[in-house]
Amino acid sequence: MVGKQDKAPQLSIFDTPLKRFINLGHELCILSEQIDWDSIEKEFSVYYSDTGRPSVPIRRMVGLLLLKHIYNLSDGAMVARWIENPYWQYFSGEKVFQTQKPFDPTEFIHFRNRIGKEGVEKLLKVSVQLFGKEAQEKEVLIDSTVQEKNITYPTDAKLHKRIIERVNRIAKQEGITLRQTYTRTLKQLMIDQRFHNHPKRKKKAKAAMRKIKTIAGRQVRDIERKFSPSQQQEYKELFIILNKILTQEKTDKNKIYSIHEPDVSCIAKGKEAKKYEFGNKSGIVLTKTTKIVVGAIAFEGNPYDGHTLEEHFNQTEYLTESKPKTGIVDRGYKGKKKINGTHIISPSVPKKETTQYQKQKARKRFRARAGIEPVISHIKHDHRMLRNYLKGIVGDQLNTILAGTGYNLKKMLNRIKEQVLFHLIQILNLWELLFPENTGPKNIGLFKV
Repeated sequence: MVGKQDKAPQLSIFDTPLKRFINLGHELCILSEQIDWDSIEKEFSVYYSDTGRPSVPIRRMVGLLLLKHIYNLSDGAMVARWIENPYWQYFSGEKVFQTQKPFDPTEFIHFRNRIGKEGVEKLLKVSVQLFGKEAQEKEVLIDSTVQEKNITYPTDAKLHKRIIERVNRIAKQEGITLRQTYTRTLKQLMIDQRFHNHPKRKKKAKAAMRKIKTIAGRQVRDIERKFSPSQQQEYKELFIILNKILTQEKTDKNKIYSIHEPDVSCIAKGKEAKKYEFGNKSGIVLTKTTKIVVGAIAFEGNPYDGHTLEEHFNQTEYLTESKPKTGIVDRGYKGKKKINGTHIISPSVPKKETTQYQKQKARKRFRARAGIEPVISHIKHDHRMLRNYLKGIVGDQLNTILAGTGYNLKKMLNRIKEQVLFHLIQILNLWELLFPENTGPKNIGLFKV
């Protein structure tokens, strides 16, 4: 059931409306007035039933989710810091300053699972619509990146150690007595396998790694024999993953790199400092001139870049309600030259009949395409896409789209801040013209120049 937010609360003598002591010219206040919260509440109400306990109000939930990705905060940090900031409270629809936490941080998890990919795409569309016609450019820039998952760098020894620990934990929970836990043995074997590439340690380290794998297989078989039929059904999917880890070889495809995140892929982007990245491939679509994110999709695994373009253009058309005429890409997208009426342009050796003007025009386009690289870096480092903490394939999709939404909203906040500063400078210039004798810094009140 949808929770209602009191829009006109009855005030006591101790309650002061937020509007009385905050600056309504602050960029967050101006942005909150530009967003159509009524339509957001109407669209998101379909994800709730008509019965049951009232939920956290949609305006508050969506407001905090957007602030979280604008300012790159975790679920817990967002809820904790919301109490301290009256502007964040105003943005999320509060009328009176609140001194209690808005909800438990786990509400973020339930809300993201509730709205899914479709819901966060609506939020991205809201952020795009703030820019109006600027987001409907005919030429867009497209590039892909790796969204790394929150897992440790995978090695065989680490994975086999995790298997042993997981089996021991399950046995303790289910009250099953194993032949041996290998706790002390495992600790020494993990020490022995360190620095396994050193010539003097290689033989002993490889023997320790083989022993760890043997123990892992032994523990899995031991607990499987002692499972009851109901326990076998409960842990069926987990033990499929554990057995696949134990049997996979170095040259196998679709290997598993994490027990709790089995869908993680190993992606090589040709980076000198980071040869392999473990996560999923995400694509970003950007307007050529204004650099607005008009597309953000997380793909399962590591698909070929050229095969992702059609999905990008479908999403961009939905978000901007217009179809781009040209998509500018790098050489990684070689293949199709036209998709659903949109021309695909990538760098190539010019033909003999190409004029100098055409060469300069193409060069200018591809130099503009390079502008997407720093934008992707900002999205990753400033809006929670550098490391993805959300679970599963759905978590990949949600995090990528919300990161793009956070970037757009931050861009709008910076633009509002610039406009406010511009108007302030105009007022100061007018003051100098009208009162030239009172233009000293001591006589301009709060504003010193």
